[in-house]
Amino acid sequence: MSYRIKSGDTLSAIARSHNTTVSALMKANPQIKDANLIYAGKSLNIPGSRDSFEPGPSRGNSGSPSTPGTQGPGSVGPASQGPKGSPFDIAMSHLGKNAGNLKLEKGGVGSDMEDWVPNNVNCANFVSACLEQAGQITNGQHHNAVVGLQANLDKDPNFKRVSLSEAKPGDVVCLKTNGGHHVVMFAGMKDGKPQFIGSNNVNPDGSQRISISSMNYPIMSIHQYRG
Repeated sequence: MSYRIKSGDTLSAIARSHNTTVSALMKANPQIKDANLIYAGKSLNIPGSRDSFEPGPSRGNSGSPSTPGTQGPGSVGPASQGPKGSPFDIAMSHLGKNAGNLKLEKGGVGSDMEDWVPNNVNCANFVSACLEQAGQITNGQHHNAVVGLQANLDKDPNFKRVSLSEAKPGDVVCLKTNGGHHVVMFAGMKDGKPQFIGSNNVNPDGSQRISISSMNYPIMSIHQYRG
């Protein structure tokens, strides 16, 4: 969502009226160098503007309804670990949160996610932030595009491509979708099907929430941390 600045507007007033913060607005609009200097007629990106925590019918990225009340995979082996923890455990701690709201948190995963990324395409933003929090990648390796993150992991000697049979919870899974790409993390097996956790388009308005589901898309790659 964008907002056209009117004469007399201030960034703080715009932030209040859109339930966000001046800091989040400035991150979403890097062209603003001074919070006290904005110009009428210019447009602002509004982070988190389409997200809410209201319950609604939930659909996974494959288009099939997700199981109500699902809190985690049916079976989980040892998770992939980084110097600061497991990206799987970190992702699970945010299960059920909307991506737009998570981006506004001041610590942890939210602080590593970039606010300007639209709320319907946060999959790589979220996975990158979980890997950062686990110490598996640096901030410079963070990428908001699936193929960009995939390329960064391919270049990192601490990561190795593995097969689904070798996957551990927290491994990075890049998928080929009908309209492009999607990235999630492996979350174990349930009823013989692989489960994935990530920022998925499950809200009624198409925005993303951290959720677990099975997906029918072809797997392009699975990266496992070996550092």
